Amino acid sequence: MKKILILLLAIIIITSMFGCAPVMQQYQTEFIDTFDTVVSVIGYARTQDEFTKTAQMVYENFTFMNKLFDIYNDYDGVNNIKTINDNAGVAPVVVDKLIIDLIMQAKAWHEQANGTVNIALGPVLKIWHDYRTEGIENPAFAQLPEKDALIEAAKFTDIDRVIVDEQSSTVYIEQGMRLDVGAIAKGFATQVTADLLEESGVEHILISAGGNVKAIGQPADERSKWGVGIKDPDSTLNYSTSEQNLLDVAFVENLSVVTSGSYERYYIVNEFTYHHIIDENTLFPAAHYKSVTVVTKDATAADVLSTALFIMPIEQALAFVESAGNTEALWVTLGGEVVFSSGMTPYLRDLGGATNK
Repeated sequence: MKKILILLLAIIIITSMFGCAPVMQQYQTEFIDTFDTVVSVIGYARTQDEFTKTAQMVYENFTFMNKLFDIYNDYDGVNNIKTINDNAGVAPVVVDKLIIDLIMQAKAWHEQANGTVNIALGPVLKIWHDYRTEGIENPAFAQLPEKDALIEAAKFTDIDRVIVDEQSSTVYIEQGMRLDVGAIAKGFATQVTADLLEESGVEHILISAGGNVKAIGQPADERSKWGVGIKDPDSTLNYSTSEQNLLDVAFVENLSVVTSGSYERYYIVNEFTYHHIIDENTLFPAAHYKSVTVVTKDATAADVLSTALFIMPIEQALAFVESAGNTEALWVTLGGEVVFSSGMTPYLRDLGGATNK
């Protein structure tokens, strides 16, 4: 009898322990003061405090890397990309290892992606940035940069002249050069943050940084995958998350989804739209697509490739993706045609018929 009572008591205790375990709840937060975009954190946790701790990790990491990769602002005690640019032709700059890692990855991707993404294109991009800013602020006086000025600036865009000393953690660029890491920084920050979260045991989290989305694990509900909206480039609802704003929804787990489009940053000159994705060969905005969406595991790769594939003509872009492995893409051409890589449609709800169960 005593053994039976002890066994019953043990069963009651174990049942109580599992029965009282907190149920995973969905939480969401966002912040707007990093990388000039909205960063959203959506996920599941047992308590509000648990989710808040995760969100705080995301915020702190993004805030720190925003300072490191900023090309416009100085920060006390921080040597960043602007510091490197300010010391062009003067001296090497000691920087955080994250800057070294980002630049080394950017150099590798420049080679892999046929030179389409170049963080040393800064002198050309600055000219376009200044004209775009003026055109947005004073539309009646919007102008295009002089081609001769762009050609002159392009003389100082050789990425091989970005000298990185990994042992001393320094970066040196020659006079006239200027780094711009806009094509890789958000994806890099997203991936670094996701790696830290996973190392801390965090699961069931989605990070969205202005079109750069990283899914960690699965949703902790009846769904098997996260649904990531792909913006319709023809939609005028730039800040809407409604179905009317979407071309489709991609269902993913443990993957990154990044979209680049001509609708993101642009200005108008003589009724023509000029966006921010510049083709190094022409020194003008790439003129093949309205948007490109990339699905792959690594957020840095997805960010870089969304730009690279936006610049490549469709035959070259398709061939690149098909040879890359574990990477898929979707293009919306200037004529509105939707083009897929061979393995893209299984991710898509509408255009491919994917389900999320």
